Amino acid sequence: MKVLAIDPGREKCGVCVMDADGSIDYQQVIETERLSEIVSKLSSTNEIGTIVIGDGTTNRDAQQKLSALEKKIPVEVVDEKHTTELARKLYWIKNPPRGWRRLLPTSMMVPPEPVDHIVAEILAQRFLQRSLV
Repeated sequence: MKVLAIDPGREKCGVCVMDADGSIDYQQVIETERLSEIVSKLSSTNEIGTIVIGDGTTNRDAQQKLSALEKKIPVEVVDEKHTTELARKLYWIKNPPRGWRRLLPTSMMVPPEPVDHIVAEILAQRFLQRSLV
C-alpha cells in the first residue's frame, strides 16, 4: 500500500505518493483549489492505503476537501514541525547549486521554487517511520 502525503496551504499544496519502501511515484506542487481533483485521480490510479496531511494552519480546510471524496481512505495528521527547513536542505541535495553558487553555503540560499512537494515527501517519511515502530 502507498501513502499519499499532503502539505496543505492557502494557495498551493505539496503532494507526494510514496511506496512503503520510500520510493516516490508522484510529487508535485498543485493549486489548493485542485486538491480534491488531484487526490481523487491519484487514489484511483494508485493503491493508496493512507492519506497523510500536515498539521499546519490550513489542515482543517484540506481535510474538508478530502471528506467529499467517493473513496473513504483513512486520513492521518502528521506533525509539520521544521519540515520547511528540512525541505530546503533536501532541495539543495537533490538540486546541487551550479557555477558560483556552489561556493555559497546552501543554508544561506533560498530555493528558486516552492518546496511544498518536498515537505509532503518528509511528511510521508515521518508517517512511514512512525508506523514501523
